[in-house]
Amino acid sequence: MPSITPCLWFDRQAEEAANFYCAIFPNSKITKVSRYPENLPGDRAGEALTVAFELDGKPFTGLNGGPQFTFSEAISFQIEVDSQAELDRYWNALLADGGQESQCGWLKDRFGLSWQVVPTQLAKLMTSPDRDAANRVAAAMMQMVKMDIAQLEAAAKG
Repeated sequence: MPSITPCLWFDRQAEEAANFYCAIFPNSKITKVSRYPENLPGDRAGEALTVAFELDGKPFTGLNGGPQFTFSEAISFQIEVDSQAELDRYWNALLADGGQESQCGWLKDRFGLSWQVVPTQLAKLMTSPDRDAANRVAAAMMQMVKMDIAQLEAAAKG
């Protein structure tokens, strides 16, 4: 099976973003940086062109392609966490230095990339055979910005 690597288009921040993400996620590293050559038109000579990196062992590429394209919520990365402490750590780290909160566990980091920080318990709570409990969980989640596991579990119990 071929490997699939997400390629993230940045204007000029691919290397900065890769360093930011690698500092947040365990088992992460930059594996390769290619640079714009000296003989191309424009003012990018010597800047990073592509940055290959791994987040918890999963490959990514950052491309400094220019300002033509920007991120939207149509693509996001979901982080499933087991505890409120872990959820809070990722939430706060990704919001650092200019990120923006959204709703229902979504945020945009300072580069405009969308993330969902979601407790692993959510899927079980939302698919409960007790439809009333699942509906209460969904209603509680819709009122949240950052997910609160204790509140979601309380909603499930009624």
